[in-house]
Parts: sequence; C-alpha cells; structure tokens
Amino acid sequence: MKVGILGCGAMAETFADTLRQMEETECYAAASRTLKRAEEFAREYGFEKAYGSYEELCEDPEVELIYIATPHSCHFDNMELCIRHKKPVLCEKAFTLNAGEAERIKELAKQEQVFVAEAIWTRYMPSRNMIQEIIDSGIIGDISVLTANLSYPITHKERIMRPELAGGALLDIGVYGINFALMHFGTDLERIESSVRMTDTGVDAMESITIFYRGGRMAVLTHDIYSRSDRKGIFYGEKGYIIVENINNPQRISVYDTQDRLLKRIDVPEQISGYEYEVLECINAVCSGEKESSSMPLADSIEVMKIMDELRGQWGLIYPQEKEQ
Repeated sequence: MKVGILGCGAMAETFADTLRQMEETECYAAASRTLKRAEEFAREYGFEKAYGSYEELCEDPEVELIYIATPHSCHFDNMELCIRHKKPVLCEKAFTLNAGEAERIKELAKQEQVFVAEAIWTRYMPSRNMIQEIIDSGIIGDISVLTANLSYPITHKERIMRPELAGGALLDIGVYGINFALMHFGTDLERIESSVRMTDTGVDAMESITIFYRGGRMAVLTHDIYSRSDRKGIFYGEKGYIIVENINNPQRISVYDTQDRLLKRIDVPEQISGYEYEVLECINAVCSGEKESSSMPLADSIEVMKIMDELRGQWGLIYPQEKEQ
C-alpha cells in the first residue's frame, strides 16, 4: 500500500523508518509545511514524492493511506482535509483536542465513507491480548487495583509546553495510562478524581488520576513531564500481582504470587518498532472495505477524549482554540 505521511517531525521519522522495513508498504509521499523539509525527509527515508503542502498530498490520486504526525492542535483540521479528499487516515494520538472534535470526525468519516483510526500503538500490539489472557486465566485471582505510570523529561519539546499546541502531560503521555486502564478494566466508570500541578505556561505538568469503576475496581495513574519513571503497569489480585514492563510499549509480563515468587514471565515478540501493528491493521481494514479499526474503534477514541475533557475540566485547563469555538 502506498503510504503518505502528513507532517515530518520526530514521530514521523520513527514511523517512516518502520514503513521502509515492511514488505506490505511503500514509502510513497511525504508532506510538510515547507517543500525543503519534505524533500529532506523524502530523501532520508526513501519516499518517492515530496510536497510542500498538505493539500497536495491529499490531491495525489496514488496515495492510499495517510499517517498524520502533526501536533495535537492540528489533528482535527488535518483529518478533515484527508477525509474530504477520500483518503483513509491513521492519526497520531491524542486523536483530537476534545470529544466534540472527535465526534465530528466520526460523523464526517461516516458521511464520506472513509476509514479513520487513531494511532495509539499499544491498542494494536500483541502485548494487549497477552496481558488480557493472563488476567483472564485467573492466575492471580480477582483483581482489585491497577496502577500505571508514564513520565519522561520532555519539557524541552516546544509542543509540550505551549497551550496553543495542546501541550501538557495528559494528551501526550497520559493518554497511554488511560488507554491501559480502559483496555483491561473496561469503560464502566463510576467517577474520576485527580490532582494536578501546572507549568508556568499554563499546561498540565504532573498529575495523579484515580478512576473508580462500578463493581469496586480502581485504576491509579500518574504522569509527568519532568522525570523518567519506571513506566510499569501493575495489576493487584488476591493471589498475586502482574507487572507489565513499560505501558508505552510493553516488553515483558511477569506474574508473582503473594510471597513475591515469580510464577511466569513472558517476553513480547520481536518487532521493528511497534508501529507496524497499527499499519498492518489499517491496511487490512482498508483492503476489506472497513471504515474503522477493530482494535481502536472511533467510539473508544471518543471515550478517551471524554475522560480527558473531564480531567481538564477539573483542572480548569482550556486550550486557546477551544475558547474561540
């Protein structure tokens, strides 16, 4: 499948490097806001064409799938452009600024009959089912609590610190903790409580999120943009606990009993980068005529956005673009 990349930043570089190692894809076209950057990117990663505008990429009849790798604040406009040109879309997380935008994208995609999916890569990885199979096996009995953390020192990145680019920890890394909880505990939520520390620029820097589920379960998530955490996800059960190494790209799953004895350890399969799984699912879906991903249906993307909207509401965090809407 001929893939086009919209936006040529760091995320796009990793994605492009993955594409050129896949037999199922062709690095076809790259688009940036400047032709010079697009040409540099195309040369480095072996793309056939380079465009100095996103419109030119969407107007190319040969493009079969577009990956969007722009800042969160641009996602809605970029997806709308692709959809109106009938181009299947795989858009980086966070899907949009808020749930309202996500719902409008779903409506537009349905209207135009175009495939759209969010590129939250952990939803597509084999590790997702591997973790769930261990949980479902009952090896640690009934599970009451899930904890997950994800923190990186990323304050040097402009898009993280600027509210007009929808910066902050939540949309960039908190989205992984929330997805980790929803993938394994579901969406039957009772209430959400949180605490936050903001940056001087007005975005969320450090946060603790507690999700209470009907039925008694609880998920406790922490994220920040100043430090490097161990990135672990842990499930606590009556007969032991499960540790997932790195919720952002799980590498190993270990199971312990109540005496801290190792019962089982499973490594995930070797991968190119981890991005290949979302690409493969999109290719299969588009070729089959599907309009959504089975691993990340648009209803799930909207649900995640609703949770993040609620959290930002608790914190009083409104992005500049939202004030204008």
